[in-house]
Amino acid sequence: MASSGGRTPELRKDSVSNRWVIFSPARAKRPSDFKSKSPTNPNPSQQKCPFCIGQEHECAPEIFRVPPDNPDWTIRVIQNLYPALSRNLREPSVSRPVSSREIGNCVLDGFGFHDVVIETPVHSVQLSDLSPEQIGQVLLTYKKRTEQLAGHESIKYVQVFKNHGASAGASMSHSHSQILALPIIPPTVSSRLANMKDYFEQTGKCCICQIGSEDLVIHASTNFISLVPYAATFPFEIWIVPRYHSAHFHELDAEKAIDLGGLLKLMLMKMAIQLNNPPFNFMIHTGPLRCQGSETAYAHWFLQIIPQLTGIGGFELGTGCYINPVFPEDAATVLREVEIPGSG
Repeated sequence: MASSGGRTPELRKDSVSNRWVIFSPARAKRPSDFKSKSPTNPNPSQQKCPFCIGQEHECAPEIFRVPPDNPDWTIRVIQNLYPALSRNLREPSVSRPVSSREIGNCVLDGFGFHDVVIETPVHSVQLSDLSPEQIGQVLLTYKKRTEQLAGHESIKYVQVFKNHGASAGASMSHSHSQILALPIIPPTVSSRLANMKDYFEQTGKCCICQIGSEDLVIHASTNFISLVPYAATFPFEIWIVPRYHSAHFHELDAEKAIDLGGLLKLMLMKMAIQLNNPPFNFMIHTGPLRCQGSETAYAHWFLQIIPQLTGIGGFELGTGCYINPVFPEDAATVLREVEIPGSG
């Protein structure tokens, strides 16, 4: 029997993650009715926030700031006060690959880097409030720090991510993002590369370069395209994908950073308007730092935005298969039609 809206459930498999997703429209109202039940307060007040300008002495040690050596900074990169990994451990001199296929348990010393990027000196300003040029500077800050971390031979992968809102994992309301540099290649990254390789070997093409059918696209800029992926794991999940082939985010140049900054701003604003300013996460999925030459042919970085609208239950935890109540084509249509006040 057909579900609400005349659509029947579907199972779709994502070629990038190799994950099955169940699309079950009977579990939701109309896509346009989707709203966050716990919106993020956009301008929470906080007394003596250590991330605010003038409170630098309250923070963990600074790594660098933009502009350099300027008390009127716009961006600061600092050590995380509560790091997941320790930069103070001895850096491994010889690092052997660690594979999930190995038999038995495996252990490495917890060497690595965990940094915080303070995106603005002003507590009430959010990332989406910044101009494309200012967001571009934040992106170039990620690039600079990634290049610094790549100088450590034992660092294999760098994950840039942002948690916005307490339910999305943010412990500080001042706008910030994080960078974690790992001495391993995480299993999810290895799996993504393996799936991309399989697609490339079967078709001779990069699977990311091939995505972006018209009904899934939200907006396109000169160098990037924003879309809802064909097998989106979460409702209103958004990917921003380079229209040019590139394995590594840190290959981004200044011109493309501004272009990406504008598109990221647009997506965050559309999401806030349509979904009632939800908590969200974004992650930059890039290639391992030391990709072999052949890997760069099919590795392609992208930025993923996930609004926190639904919880994860026992089925998802038990199977690794997710249930999404909103078909990607419907989510893309809704987001395309969101008008930004004052944009024309």
